[in-house]
Amino acid sequence: MSELGFITDMVEEKLAKGNLRWLANFNEIRRDYSIGDIGFPIYASGSLQERGFLLSRMFSALVTPRYKIHFLLYTSQEVDPKFLRKLILACKSKFGEDDWVFLGLVQSRPFGKTAKETVENTADKNVGIAAYTLASKEAVTSNNILGRNLGRQLKLTEAKFEAFDIPNYLKSFVITLTLGILFLVFLYFSGLQQAISYVTLTLMTIFSLIIGYSIYKTRYHVILTLNSRGFQLKKGKIITDGKWSSYTDATIFITPQYETCIRLYSREQTFDLPLSRVGLSRKEAYGTIKELVRRNKEATQS
Repeated sequence: MSELGFITDMVEEKLAKGNLRWLANFNEIRRDYSIGDIGFPIYASGSLQERGFLLSRMFSALVTPRYKIHFLLYTSQEVDPKFLRKLILACKSKFGEDDWVFLGLVQSRPFGKTAKETVENTADKNVGIAAYTLASKEAVTSNNILGRNLGRQLKLTEAKFEAFDIPNYLKSFVITLTLGILFLVFLYFSGLQQAISYVTLTLMTIFSLIIGYSIYKTRYHVILTLNSRGFQLKKGKIITDGKWSSYTDATIFITPQYETCIRLYSREQTFDLPLSRVGLSRKEAYGTIKELVRRNKEATQS
């Protein structure tokens, strides 16, 4: 998988997990979408309408504009100014006049001065452009509201994965609740008869829910951040950074608790990246990470 392919997968993951919801509620994603003779690795469509609770949906239906929102990702070795104008015209002819179009451009080579100026000076207020170059990690956006918002939300240098781990949260909650009830029992036998009642048990349960969540976040919650050069694994307050070039191979590893990990091998040791606890697909993550290890290893040796 090329670095551009990795970027494509990252963007799809952001869309699927709702990380671009501040732009719009994207509810349909397509891979390998074409407009005329131009192919886009990803196309997503949506609207500004809320999909939450009943009152939110009612407010949204009455107040929020019914614009259709389109997001397209285009990747290439280099996007020249002439082709960029062709992209914009193709999108404008395909979608409605009042539709909003977010266009993400990712290229391998550095930006030319003319290309940067073309992006920044995009005049159409309904088209927002955010362009990135993998060569220098430089970003440039169109000088309008849509472009600036897209640039803030579409961060392509890394992909962050996390999921709410119910078993570990329940562990934190049960531990806190047990200690709290033992404390109430101690007070009861110390002569405070009011220590155990419906009110105190209810308050202790609410207290345990809150404190249990705090314990879970500081001890058990896992966040895995990936980019083309390495990773960062955060378990509670413990942070581990690693580079793909430090490892020689990757395998799928199943723990005794039947959790799925990617086991990274180096000459000195192994390191496990938890997939189950951050909600990552085993098949897709394994293929991507193994390819990143291989490419960085070859780059280091060359």
